[in-house]
Amino acid sequence: MRSLQNGDIKSLPGPDDIGRTELPNGITLLTRSNFNSPSVVISGYFHAGSIFDPNDKLGLAYYTAVSIMRGTQERTFHQIYDSLESVGAGLGFSASTLTGAFSGRSLCEDLPLVLATLSECLRSPVFPPPEVERLRAQFMTGLAIRAQDTAANAALKFDELIFRGHPFARPEDGYPETVAAITQLDLVEFHKKHYGPQGMVMVLVGAISHQEAVDLVLNALGSWSNAEQEPLPAIVAVSPLHNEEREHIALPGKSQTDLIMGVLGPRRASPDYFAASLGNSVLGQFGMMGRIGDVVREQAGLAYHASTSLNAGVETGTWEVTAGVNPKNLARAIDLIYSELRRFIQEPVTDEELADSKSNYIGRLPLSMESNSGVAGALINLERFNLGLDYYRRYPSLVNAVTVDQVLDTARAYLHPEKMIVVSSGPALINKRGKK
Repeated sequence: MRSLQNGDIKSLPGPDDIGRTELPNGITLLTRSNFNSPSVVISGYFHAGSIFDPNDKLGLAYYTAVSIMRGTQERTFHQIYDSLESVGAGLGFSASTLTGAFSGRSLCEDLPLVLATLSECLRSPVFPPPEVERLRAQFMTGLAIRAQDTAANAALKFDELIFRGHPFARPEDGYPETVAAITQLDLVEFHKKHYGPQGMVMVLVGAISHQEAVDLVLNALGSWSNAEQEPLPAIVAVSPLHNEEREHIALPGKSQTDLIMGVLGPRRASPDYFAASLGNSVLGQFGMMGRIGDVVREQAGLAYHASTSLNAGVETGTWEVTAGVNPKNLARAIDLIYSELRRFIQEPVTDEELADSKSNYIGRLPLSMESNSGVAGALINLERFNLGLDYYRRYPSLVNAVTVDQVLDTARAYLHPEKMIVVSSGPALINKRGKK
């Protein structure tokens, strides 16, 4: 089994080389120095996600996030981008259900410029109407494309069913009618109520010391405050599934059907997470997409692709099987996937399967940390999921501690075929009499 040597473990981020400072205005700053690189990567998030969107204006958080670089009280859209491009730097914003997010990069000497631009866009966007309308046109085009995408339609319906009545059921980018209803004033008001430093997390990785980073961030954002900033609301529990539920979304003219089958999974901080994750690797990730890929795609030839994923978030997660199939093979593919899932919760994985997945997990960890952006993403996860600064040093032992019995027990706790959401999207279903 692959194991990391002491030198390998010490090269991973840990308490001795991760700087963490909570600034007076509520920003948490994490850093890791890498003076072998002349650049710095910035990453972060703040509490301004689509959970705050009203149902009739869904997409507002996302619209706001991608609009804030389109003009500020100080500069126009073109002036902002020209200043960044002139030094080869970058900066961008996005939003998800719980958070807004930003990421950027620059040479170390240009970091003050990027931080000043970040501060300017966060604090004083004006949402110029012409730019807002250009973005709306782009969004509407994207939503029209989404409406004809079988995989996207299956994913939307899957989230709607598995998170029924919960904020996680709603797409962050909204629907055509909700995006059309958003006004420029809505963007202004959303920014006013939800953009602020309380709860913000920022990560800097690269050719800079922790104290230098603290000084620069304090200079750029230390005076930022927003007395009107609304706190992140309490997240209600997701209702458990009680029955199998199937739904097909017919899209005329399509030649492939996309399939998603899944259940609720563990939270990222759950004690079950590692057993579920390693089990998922055996089931549908490792090698040629694990057992599901081998049986459904390689042996039976029923799918163009077939794999599984464990999507563990702060509050909940999903455990999913996805496949792209010839429409005539849909029913057979579903039956075969069910057969493999039942086998997975009846029989333990083999020692060899688990050992292979463990070696893969441990061996690829240092590779994921070879770039500044990889380390930045790792530090963001430490804070987002409250994993502890020593998490990556403990990671190999956490992986190696998982047993075959724990994988089986965890699979049985979550994978209930009789309570599975099954969604497909493609040509209309054909019944046994050949009628649609």
